[in-house]
Amino acid sequence: MTPFGERIRALRRERGVTQAEMAKALGISSAYLSALEHGRRGRPTWQMLQRIIGYLNVIWDDAEELERLSALSHPKVSVETAGLSPQATKLANRLAETIAALSPEDIAVLLEQLEAAAARAEALQRAKRRR
Repeated sequence: MTPFGERIRALRRERGVTQAEMAKALGISSAYLSALEHGRRGRPTWQMLQRIIGYLNVIWDDAEELERLSALSHPKVSVETAGLSPQATKLANRLAETIAALSPEDIAVLLEQLEAAAARAEALQRAKRRR
């Protein structure tokens, strides 16, 4: 399951809506909605994302969260490391070969560290643009 699929399922259930009901309202098949929720389909198109947001009648902050989660929820990731350091390539390959064996706790720790590093890098980029 992807972060997007997990959140869509939670919102749908909070509202007491079945997959079949939601799929019918969105004009898609129940199988497609199930595949989105379980991460067997790629990210939804921007138009589909907007239809989901509208159907679930989510507030602005939740809509932004769904857009962010959608961007982070491609189930088949490809990482381009050409032009990066050997360490970057090693990191990408090591993660690809070991992610299935990592415990949920290890994944949480690694994700927390990566999010903190990404926040630092983004702050540095913003500071450079201001100069």
